[in-house]
Amino acid sequence: MKHLTTRRHALRTLAAAGAAGLAAPHIASAQANGTTWKIQTSWPGGVGLQTFKDWCATIQEKTGGELAFQPFGANDVVGDFQLYDAVKNGVLDAVNPFTIYVQGIIPAGVFLTSYPLGLRNPHEFDVFYYGLGGLEMARELYAAQGMYFVGPVHHGPNIIHSKVPIRSIDDFRGRKMRLPGGMVADVFGEIGAETTVLPGSEIFPALEKGTIDVADYVGPAVNYALGFSQVTSYISMGPPGMMSLYQPVDIMDITVGMDAWNKLSPQMKQFVEMETHVYSDMHHAAIQKADQEAWAKFEADGTEVTRLSQDDVELMTEVAVPIWFKYANRDKDSARIFKTQLDYMMSGSLGYVTPDLVDGLELKL
Repeated sequence: MKHLTTRRHALRTLAAAGAAGLAAPHIASAQANGTTWKIQTSWPGGVGLQTFKDWCATIQEKTGGELAFQPFGANDVVGDFQLYDAVKNGVLDAVNPFTIYVQGIIPAGVFLTSYPLGLRNPHEFDVFYYGLGGLEMARELYAAQGMYFVGPVHHGPNIIHSKVPIRSIDDFRGRKMRLPGGMVADVFGEIGAETTVLPGSEIFPALEKGTIDVADYVGPAVNYALGFSQVTSYISMGPPGMMSLYQPVDIMDITVGMDAWNKLSPQMKQFVEMETHVYSDMHHAAIQKADQEAWAKFEADGTEVTRLSQDDVELMTEVAVPIWFKYANRDKDSARIFKTQLDYMMSGSLGYVTPDLVDGLELKL
């Protein structure tokens, strides 16, 4: 009971530190026809939920009443894994999910957010989406499901909490590890971890009981609010400047039901697309600010940060590349999206992938 009280207090404190509301001018052509969208996020609380609500609260004023967003937190209307069904059948007008969730209905969705040792910084995904055709490809796939993909929303890297120190990738061998499944689990399974999939709400008790030794979840601020420093002693990250090898840019997005989208005027559609950029910047900055404050709290609780080496990065990349190709070859859409990213990663701009790493691997376009 003490743990639960502490976690709730921390979550309330974190929420209170959320981003302040934004002010913006009215859209001159807006007319007060009173359209209100019900929009649900994947955030259950803390700075993520508060930032989402703050942003939603600005929409009515910005549009002069033509459009308003009624925000809901995680599970308020439907469960996280029912978000897409809810937006397709009109229970919700729009959603703000973690993009990785869409891979259940769109296999290529695994490449619309970060994957192990893939694109490693937020601006690289911006290049993919807004410079290399990723946005158009995403919208095509979502449209086939009766949804409109407005755009990506940056969040931050995911990190790993552990009961034991992780000082190299060899230390994952034999560890019981919570992961989100899919490609991430395949990569860690390949280096010897015993992986299991658990919802976020079950991570704390599983660590507390010793059911698992290691757990990935989101970033420092949220994880501290959930009490992870009470049940683990270590945080494992990549080398300096790379917090996460396996999900370095955990992307969310704004997705709208096609019926709701098509009812908007062309001007209002453009507004929502522009506002998604605003929200992405606001959201990313608020999360990073809260993370900076959380590090001092982890240190005060005695949590030790351990870092993998650049050699570990290279070894794990060798493990990950064949798994990239396995997922890319599941269907033609996955292959063409991945090919765009692979060319970028092999270019002079990045150089993450060298020809020897893909030697003998075939992409079925």
